[in-house]
Amino acid sequence: MAMSGSKHSAQTFRRLLKPEGAPQRRELLMAWRRTPAVTRLEHPWRRDRARSLGWRAKPGYLVARVRLRRGGQRKRAIIAGRRPKRKGILRMTLAKSLQRIAEERAQKHFPNLEVLNSYWVGEDGRHRFFEVLLVDPDHPVIRADPRISWIADPSHKGRVYRGRTSAGQRGRGLRWKGMGAERMRPSRKANQKYFRRTQSKVIP
Repeated sequence: MAMSGSKHSAQTFRRLLKPEGAPQRRELLMAWRRTPAVTRLEHPWRRDRARSLGWRAKPGYLVARVRLRRGGQRKRAIIAGRRPKRKGILRMTLAKSLQRIAEERAQKHFPNLEVLNSYWVGEDGRHRFFEVLLVDPDHPVIRADPRISWIADPSHKGRVYRGRTSAGQRGRGLRWKGMGAERMRPSRKANQKYFRRTQSKVIP
């Protein structure tokens, strides 16, 4: 039985993650490190994952690979005398995930497109690589397709900067419902503002 391209892509990716695929994976990451930080691709490397997130092999879609430095914030050491605890250097964790940062950098590189989604493709000791799916909202093929024409609505302009992608919703805590997530919607900041505005002052 003939194997589809998406299934073949999935099997190839899983083979690379196994120990026997380490030499090939190393050569691939070395080649990716020599490319620019944001590289436009002819087709997605993980075709199965791209199709599951909405990508289609038709005009109006674009794929970009983004390279990011791994780790948290790297701040320079303070020369003046101070305890390490008070320097504000250690344990500085970013509020955004690297995937969200990759999506934003791809959006800045292609300002006339909109980010649809993204996924992880690889990492080494220093870098992490993501493939970002982008859509041209003004393309006639996109506007004529009822499955993706929603992205041409003005309310979705700059959606990556407002946490409207899948990675953005995960970072905003919108993956949880019910008990323990009462203050996640519409956002944590909106709930804080509402609480400060409505809390009553106790007069002794």
